[in-house]
Amino acid sequence: MFRRHAVATGCVLAVTALTLTGVPAAAGPRVKSVPVTVSAWKPPSGMLEALQRDLELTREQAQARLLNEARLTGVAAELRARLGDRFGGSWLMGTIAQTLVVATTDEADIPHIIAAGARAEVVRRSLAELDRHIDGLNQSVPGTRNDGSVRYVDARNNRVVVLSSEPLVAEDRIEAAGLDTDVVKVVPSTERPRLFTDVQGGDAYYVGVASRCSVGFSVMRGTQAGFVSAGHCGKAGDATTGFNRVPQGVFRASSFPENDYAWVAVNSGWTPRPVVSNGIGGAVPVAGSRPALEGASVCRSGSTTDWHCGLIRQRDASVTYPQGTIHGLTRTSACAEPGDSGGSFISVDQAQGVTSGGSGDCTTGGVTYFQPINEILTAYGLTLLADSTAGSSGDISPGTVPSGRQVCTGYPKVYTGTLNNAQSVSQPSRYYRSAAAGMHSACLDGGDGVDFDLYLQRWQRSSWVTVAGSEGAGSDERISYVGPPGFYRYRVVSVSGSSPYTLKAKAP
Repeated sequence: MFRRHAVATGCVLAVTALTLTGVPAAAGPRVKSVPVTVSAWKPPSGMLEALQRDLELTREQAQARLLNEARLTGVAAELRARLGDRFGGSWLMGTIAQTLVVATTDEADIPHIIAAGARAEVVRRSLAELDRHIDGLNQSVPGTRNDGSVRYVDARNNRVVVLSSEPLVAEDRIEAAGLDTDVVKVVPSTERPRLFTDVQGGDAYYVGVASRCSVGFSVMRGTQAGFVSAGHCGKAGDATTGFNRVPQGVFRASSFPENDYAWVAVNSGWTPRPVVSNGIGGAVPVAGSRPALEGASVCRSGSTTDWHCGLIRQRDASVTYPQGTIHGLTRTSACAEPGDSGGSFISVDQAQGVTSGGSGDCTTGGVTYFQPINEILTAYGLTLLADSTAGSSGDISPGTVPSGRQVCTGYPKVYTGTLNNAQSVSQPSRYYRSAAAGMHSACLDGGDGVDFDLYLQRWQRSSWVTVAGSEGAGSDERISYVGPPGFYRYRVVSVSGSSPYTLKAKAP
């Protein structure tokens, strides 16, 4: 398999420090390493402890991992947009997620990837091509319990993987279907996924007398409040009771198999909140629903095993349970057990999905799959209930599904102006001073049909140095950067076109 690696230079990351590289040519010299003490940022309650336990990290490593994930997710999104149909996937590597790898089918993209602070890898097949291969596999060779109950896109190895306890049988079926065996690889596995049905996110609810599942995330549909959960937990019209056995609501819609999602409308006695239980009496706020990168940490809340964390392994997985096959799941190393079905998967403060099923348990470890949240929101026209003050990971503001145009809320500082073609401006006009280390975040909203970029600069010795940037194709940009105390300013640059703009920002 053709793979070429290119490593970003000047990107240094220690356990207790973050470094951002990759300065646009027009914005100034290449960024120098800027150490940041990780203890300056406070993650959601209970998350550090769970990461330490489940990923076997020190507290400092767990905190550094979360900071790296928050920073590099934005870099990956910008590169994906820039590469377009050449994009081959992206993933995080390293104990503290210190390395972002971005794959492309074109060697000419290597300088751009390195300039953004990532490691470049050249592959034969784009991610879109791999998606087409797994779609063809699912249509031609349906999964069975023994010879292909799990199949997924393996972006890291640029292939589609089929897990099977009978690999020779699975290989024969794939060859007989005329599929490309250079792309579709069979891997021996004893994994036998099952649904986690026994019958604030993670809380228990009951369907009938004996069936128990877990709440996923609070949602709204118009003025009707409710929550999302797994489709195999109940069918449309089924009544639910809460953790205290008090009447709660009714399943308005449910899809299973093929999909594994549902939503429940609750009665006036229940008030959904934008939080997920952390299993220790606290709650993690939900700020949005931006998908985390492969290799990023993710935590799961459920009514049987409470709060456990793991890593996102692969996306677009198809899983065959005894009850049927589900497509489009995300595979993780988090553990779960019966009764956890429907519960929340969250990465820092970003909703990821609801628990479907998996293998193993939380004593010996296991593999768990979740149904991505944004697909559920789209399918049923739901709005994720989110906390506009909790956006520490630099993601979309509360709303439904990420779209091409963002909504900027929860920022105390507001700057406005107009830029003509090729102009730039500093905001504030001189600078602002940050007396403490922490998160700097900003959201730029411009007009349609123009291309604006946004940069954050810090005064270092005798000059302004760009420490973060956002270079999307349009005029809506977002920055999140963890930095030390000092003097900062934002630069708004018109790459093309003229338009008024609004810049909203917050500092430590």
